[in-house]
Amino acid sequence: MALSDRLPGVRPHLTLGRRLDIAWRYAFPGTTSLMLMLLSLAPIGLWGQAALLPTVALTCVWFWSLFRPAAMSPPVVFLIGLLLDLLGFLPLGVGGVTMLTTYGIAQRLRRFLPRQAFAVVWLIFTAVACGIALMNWALVSALTFSLVPPGPVLFQAGLAAAMYPAVAIPLMLAHRSFADPDLA
Repeated sequence: MALSDRLPGVRPHLTLGRRLDIAWRYAFPGTTSLMLMLLSLAPIGLWGQAALLPTVALTCVWFWSLFRPAAMSPPVVFLIGLLLDLLGFLPLGVGGVTMLTTYGIAQRLRRFLPRQAFAVVWLIFTAVACGIALMNWALVSALTFSLVPPGPVLFQAGLAAAMYPAVAIPLMLAHRSFADPDLA
């Protein structure tokens, strides 16, 4: 429900259109995350394009977990991680664990971070992305019983740090406008 619907007072009856509008606004973070993940798989011929999928997933989970935690719940985050495993050819469970860890870190920093400047959020995301990439490398190495080369993981961490503004700024604009349930 929107904030105005939770406050005491007289309100008009919720129509079907208003209920659908509120539901769409709550579904927006998960839906956009899934759509951006699928879009990152489009065959556009970029060098290192395979690293876009985990980068986009990590960025979306981080952003929406900080700014709209009610809409980016742990089951939605787990489904995003599961889809990451299936689309990225990772061992099952790696994406779910890494995305849920990202969600947990964002929840711990939620009281402090949304009020900070964009550069501070970006810097902390860069540190989290490096840690998650290292965790991803360790999990894949452990689950495949072989030492995976660290080069792609380092590239993925750098790409996540570089791509954060390109993904987060449009998400921020959407969060403050048409995706906000309080504006429904």
